[in-house]
Amino acid sequence: NHRTGLYDAILIKENHIAAAGSIARAVAQAAAGNRGKLVEVEVEDDAGVREALATEASRLLLDNFTNDALRDAVALVDGRVELEASGSFNLDNLRAAAESGVDYISVGGLTKNIQAIDLSMRFDHP
Repeated sequence: NHRTGLYDAILIKENHIAAAGSIARAVAQAAAGNRGKLVEVEVEDDAGVREALATEASRLLLDNFTNDALRDAVALVDGRVELEASGSFNLDNLRAAAESGVDYISVGGLTKNIQAIDLSMRFDHP
């Protein structure tokens, strides 16, 4: 609920970081032509959190962190940037993640593993 569409922010994923060579390079390249846009960086561990904190990133996406690791990241960041937890969240584990102190939680189950229904208005005539 913190985005309107794909045009209003930049999400740097692990493949972008690999292509750029580092978190710092990926953020610098993304931010250079997009002043004023939120730049969010996916990180996978404390080392990634530390590297991303030294950039212009506005938000860190904590990918598949345990609840303990989420709490550690919240303490490490200490309010300098927003934090978003991402992973296999559902109704059973959402509260614990929220209690870690992150600002946002992505619940992929809202858009993954869904089945389409046929809403066709097509009528077959005999």
